[in-house]
Amino acid sequence: MASKPSIMIVDDEEIVRTSLSSWLLEDGYDVVSVESGKLALEELKKKNYDLMLVDLKMPEMDGLELMKEVKKSLPDLPIIIMTAFATVDTAVKAIKEGAFDYLMKPFDPEEISITIKKIMRQQMLEQENIYLRKELAKQFQFHQLYSKNKKMQEIFELIKNVAKTDVTILIHGETGTGKELIARAIHAESLRKDRPFFPVSCASLTETLLESELFGHEKGAFTGASSMVKGMFEMADKGTIFLDEIGDISPKLQMDLLRVLETKEIVRIGSTLPIPVDVRVIAATNRDLGKAIAAGTFREDLYYRLNVITIDIPPLREKPEDIPLLIEQLIEKINIETGKSVKRVSEDAMAILMQYRWPGNIRELKNVVERSVVLAKEDIITLHEVGPCVGRNIKDTVSTGDMSLENMERNHIAAVLKNNNRNISTSAQILGIDRTTLYNKIKKYNLEEDKK
Repeated sequence: MASKPSIMIVDDEEIVRTSLSSWLLEDGYDVVSVESGKLALEELKKKNYDLMLVDLKMPEMDGLELMKEVKKSLPDLPIIIMTAFATVDTAVKAIKEGAFDYLMKPFDPEEISITIKKIMRQQMLEQENIYLRKELAKQFQFHQLYSKNKKMQEIFELIKNVAKTDVTILIHGETGTGKELIARAIHAESLRKDRPFFPVSCASLTETLLESELFGHEKGAFTGASSMVKGMFEMADKGTIFLDEIGDISPKLQMDLLRVLETKEIVRIGSTLPIPVDVRVIAATNRDLGKAIAAGTFREDLYYRLNVITIDIPPLREKPEDIPLLIEQLIEKINIETGKSVKRVSEDAMAILMQYRWPGNIRELKNVVERSVVLAKEDIITLHEVGPCVGRNIKDTVSTGDMSLENMERNHIAAVLKNNNRNISTSAQILGIDRTTLYNKIKKYNLEEDKK
């Protein structure tokens, strides 16, 4: 908001425009007045305004019609409806359509002054909150990753320590935990950051296609090989290659990969000529490779070559404090992609999302948030949008059979307190409430005894 807030008055009566302009100018506002909705829409194209005062009854386009048009492109612009025909119905309709407030004619200058100061103060606080939330998010951001979780913060530090070396790294985590984002963060922190990063999904290709994808092939090496093609290892020279779901590759490819790691050379399919490559290898899996070795499906020598440094990513259910942070980042991104203006998640919907165990982890969370943003009718995501996504599974994922919001809140607060060794300041910050509110809820839910 500018240092001198700007207000637009829209009224077809000149005396109203003149008197309102005079009062608002005296209060220190930058004021522009127009006589119709059409002129108001033209004026909004020229500059940004902090508030609009709009007459309800105007010829051609009335106040509610104008407000609907304005909200299409400026959903956050506060609008006060002015009317001499104020009834409960018109006031309620104006508020439902998106008006911040309404004023009755004839005006009381003092009432107008108080109402506008209240709006400006609220706008300023909202902008300060947005700024503070973004600054707070930066504290928990590491490249494209966001986390308050202690284990994740330790992973971020580990990445900083090992990224500048060329050791191979094995990332382990459930599907959807962000293994590729971790790999990209390692590459971005490394001395190879200005060179290529190539991700390869080992589970999505047949053995023949994966072999060709990794090592390339010569012309005529197999049916359809009409020209020489370089593989990922050659194209990633001086850079990083990320082998996702490494536990799915065949015994032959395991042996070929082991040879590359040991000799730093590849051989294209259809050739016997070794080609030197300088590539940093990061691998990932959601499987227990120790069990695969015991079962004879994964080479032990390859495992030790890959597993110089191990990064174990905790699943989302083990870091519930990250859910509000991740949701906020996702909403901001999806708003831009979809043109929506969703601001937050309601408390009861957030409680459900915090209790859900997220078998699909962050990938599933993104899917739920994207669907909820698209379906949201207002600027808030409610249980109506969230319920169909997680409701059918929630009874299996919540540790208690009591599904009341009150019981879920109690369980969530107890879990956060336990996870943070009953540190009130940290727990309050994670819960998004102040210390006094947390103390009151501890007393309300008799959590003083829950010290285990």
